[in-house]
Amino acid sequence: MPGTGFWHWFGPLALTVCWGLFALVWLVGAGYNRRKAPAARERTGTVPVWLVAVAAVLALQWVIPVSVWRPLTVRAPWLVVAGVVVLVAGTAFTLWARAELGTMWTSAAVVKDDHALRTEGPYALTRHPIYTGLLGMIVGTVLIDGLGASLILLLAVVVILQMKIRAEERLLDRNLDGAYQEYRRRVPRLIPRPHGR
Repeated sequence: MPGTGFWHWFGPLALTVCWGLFALVWLVGAGYNRRKAPAARERTGTVPVWLVAVAAVLALQWVIPVSVWRPLTVRAPWLVVAGVVVLVAGTAFTLWARAELGTMWTSAAVVKDDHALRTEGPYALTRHPIYTGLLGMIVGTVLIDGLGASLILLLAVVVILQMKIRAEERLLDRNLDGAYQEYRRRVPRLIPRPHGR
């Protein structure tokens, strides 16, 4: 079993690689889509919610004393390993979904000219695979961090994702002539079902 020094850098290295890759793909993809993506016909106004949530999480972590989080903080190699596994799986799933979406991806929900509903690849497993993967990345991060104060981040992400999903699904229902309702009946929202159910 690797020594204590290994665990000291193993988790942070996984965090840096996974979140760095995520950021790089999103920035490059956003730049590419700005030039190549079809024009938006209708969009939701949910982007500022992310900014408010990030500010709220940072404020809460700053205001609440460290002593409050100490009983909830666990430092253990098994937790780091579990966190890295979940983080890597979440990152891979997120990037797969992002690649599948191509130029239809945006940071806010939009309906574009000639909008086509994606139902293959990760979109056959969950209606919001980018959010599924992102949630996995956050859970992995929280585990690597040893729970504690990072639990606020997890709670904030769950609340924000629910708000964004509701707004996006209303938009898609309005614009896809019943196709999205049929898709909703077949495919779960966030958590893939075991095959055959």
